[in-house]
Amino acid sequence: MEHTSTEIVKAADITAIETSADRGAVDSELAYLAPAAAAALGLLADAIKRGTADRESVVQALKEAAVHERFADVLAAASEDVMDETEDPWDFDARLDADNLSGAASQVRDLFRWL
Repeated sequence: MEHTSTEIVKAADITAIETSADRGAVDSELAYLAPAAAAALGLLADAIKRGTADRESVVQALKEAAVHERFADVLAAASEDVMDETEDPWDFDARLDADNLSGAASQVRDLFRWL
C-alpha cells in the first residue's frame, strides 16, 4: 500500500495536543507516521551501506536528535496505556504486557548509552 506525500504530510500535521474529539476520524491517519519514521531510518541505513554517509556521523546525529528517547517514549506510553485500560491492576497478562513494553523502553535507552 503506497501513500502519497500529501497523505504523509497530512498525517504529520496531527499533534499530541489535539484530543481524539478534535481529530475525529483522523486517528487512522496516525498509521502513516510509523511507516514514515521507518522509511527515514531505512534511508539512513541505505546511505551507510552505499557509502554515501559516515556511520559515526549518522549514529551521532541520531543520538543528538534523541531518536532513541522518542522511541522509548512511545513504548513507555504504550505501557502506561495498558495499565490504564485494565480494570484489575493485578491482572497477570496486562502486567506482563506493560512490563515488557516498559522493559523494551529501558533497553532502547540503554542501547544508545553504550554507543
